[in-house]
Amino acid sequence: MSSIRPTADAGGDAGAPRVSAAVVRRSVAVLVLVALAALIPFLGPPTALRGTGEATPPGVGGIALLRTVLFAAVCVSAGELFVAWLARRVPGAPMEDAPRSWASAAAAAGFVAALGLASVVATGNLVPRSLSDMDIGGLYQTRDGALALLEVNAFVVMGLCALSRRPGNQVWPLAAVAVAEALRAHPTTEQSPLIGSGLTLVHVTCAALWAGGLLYVLRTLHRWRNTAPGEGVALLGLYARVAAVLLAAITATGVWSTLRRMPPGTVLEQLTTTAYGRTLLAKVLLVAAVAVLALWARHRLHRAADPLTAYSPARAEVVVLGVVVAVSAVLTAVPVPIRW
Repeated sequence: MSSIRPTADAGGDAGAPRVSAAVVRRSVAVLVLVALAALIPFLGPPTALRGTGEATPPGVGGIALLRTVLFAAVCVSAGELFVAWLARRVPGAPMEDAPRSWASAAAAAGFVAALGLASVVATGNLVPRSLSDMDIGGLYQTRDGALALLEVNAFVVMGLCALSRRPGNQVWPLAAVAVAEALRAHPTTEQSPLIGSGLTLVHVTCAALWAGGLLYVLRTLHRWRNTAPGEGVALLGLYARVAAVLLAAITATGVWSTLRRMPPGTVLEQLTTTAYGRTLLAKVLLVAAVAVLALWARHRLHRAADPLTAYSPARAEVVVLGVVVAVSAVLTAVPVPIRW
């Protein structure tokens, strides 16, 4: 009797799971985009500082990367809460079939980033080379140190809330992080710091809801594409209406904050001669591109024969928004322009 060796047919083993080419392409695209986003904090500051005559802050690339992770974590968690609130206002929305939450992973990433930033503050805004360089106890004695510790603790609470039966309680630690970032960005030595902190608070909050909200809307739309496509389109339309208000608030607070740091007569010059101005110009151009993509998605949503075709420009929009988050982190790391 001759033994017969089993051979795989053209379709492969019947019991083996198969991964479609589309899934592989999406996975590769995500990895490439994440890698490119990670390069922005490292390459952005040296590029922006080149030829300006400004001193390069210690560890500016690492700090920008940590702030990118921190901002992204806030966007993911805030976006999930925001869209869950919107979805409850869509009639017939299958709330029990929501995408898997990324909030706990975002809180963990945010905690690591906040801890890294706190270690920088503990060494006097220098890059720590060993534990002995850090004055942990001194964090409680300075304003920046207290704010850094507030963010670390807020992400711990955020993670616990995300794993609890009431994930909606994440709104409180998220608010604490937003307030801490707003206060940190405007030290008491500047003119009218409370006004600047208020503008930054509104700007950061609206930006997190816009970017994180769109990401979760697209995840929800993909999840409901077969079971509840109509409700998914309705959710995207509801988000688009709120996003228009968020964009208006972001624009208004951004312009006001810019004029506070760069007087009208020096804006054009500083946009090309300072690292802060160059980074700000890059951010403005990217936000303009996002606005165009948003209008394109809204046009398809209301005018196209198949409203689901709005998914493509909206997906491109969320990718560019991810780049905006990274550039915004670079903006917080480069030197603030001198008010001439």
